[in-house]
Amino acid sequence: MKRTVTAIWIVVAVLAVSLACVGWVAFRNNQASALPTTIPATVSAPTAKPSATSLPPTAKPSATSLPPTAKPSATSLPPTATVNPVQNITWEWVSVMEQSTGSKTVVPNPGNYTISFYADGTLGGVADCNTFKGSYSQKSGFTIKIGVATTSYCGEASLDQEYTQLLDNVAAGGPDGAGGLALETAGGAQRLLFKNGGAAPSP
Repeated sequence: MKRTVTAIWIVVAVLAVSLACVGWVAFRNNQASALPTTIPATVSAPTAKPSATSLPPTAKPSATSLPPTAKPSATSLPPTATVNPVQNITWEWVSVMEQSTGSKTVVPNPGNYTISFYADGTLGGVADCNTFKGSYSQKSGFTIKIGVATTSYCGEASLDQEYTQLLDNVAAGGPDGAGGLALETAGGAQRLLFKNGGAAPSP
């Protein structure tokens, strides 16, 4: 009886082990079929970045490609002409002052006693009823030389002779600062004042 029971338990144990083995094999097969056949690569290929040398360099304008700015040459400009303020004006004699005494003679008709200076160093003028021509210089003062003059008699009240004598003795002069002309004889003995009478006639 004991042997029969033992044999039964042995059979049961063998069946249990067989079932366990079959179950284990089936489990492994199921696990194997559930897994993907290919394993995706976990590391993807790096994305290619454009090489710095593959891009064309940005062209920068060369400083020498622009035309240089032309600067006007100092010699290309015409020289500024210096204007002599006493030239090309008809100066009308207004008065004469005796510096030593302070006495002043006013010319009653300034338009009858004139003088004009020209750029070529010549002069011309009127002494009442007479006319005259000559030369002048502004170097080392102001000098006047009467050259050719008419000698008509202009009357006792005329200042023609006094006027030409004063002009011959002029040693200094220039603009008086008020739009007129001032001439002085040697040593400042007499001071002649003139007003601007307009443009000078042609020499």
